Amino acid sequence: MRVGHGFDAHRFATGRPLVLGGVTVPHDQGLEAHSDGDVVIHALCDALLGAAGLGDIGRHFPDDDPAFAGIDSRVLLRRVRDQLAERRLEVGSVDLTVVAQRPRLAPHVESMRTRLAGDLGMPVERLNLKATTTERMGFTGRGEGIAAFAVVLLDE
Repeated sequence: MRVGHGFDAHRFATGRPLVLGGVTVPHDQGLEAHSDGDVVIHALCDALLGAAGLGDIGRHFPDDDPAFAGIDSRVLLRRVRDQLAERRLEVGSVDLTVVAQRPRLAPHVESMRTRLAGDLGMPVERLNLKATTTERMGFTGRGEGIAAFAVVLLDE
């Protein structure tokens, strides 16, 4: 077994959709990024790549490469999944935490879980996703952006 941890954070930006866990969440701002800014998937990719000993998301999908400008992060996740499969690594379990003061994410958690588990080719029961706030502390609490943490277990 291999364990990986991932983290990502992005600031809010106007004029962009808010995409989290592969789901477009209604909100007046999206996240600033080279890609679609999906911090949940970015943290998940980092955790998966880390557990496999393959570096991080920036190494595989650099933010200065025009090929990744505005890309759907689900495409990146599926590419990471394929790299794991080539190495005979299977995702055993995933635990994700999204940190956001706003918007309220609870109504979207199950859709995110379903999409992410589908992209990883794993049972949804082995993928957990939680949303929390920081009680108005720090950059997420002030509503400046959103952060996400991911922990994964890979089976060889």
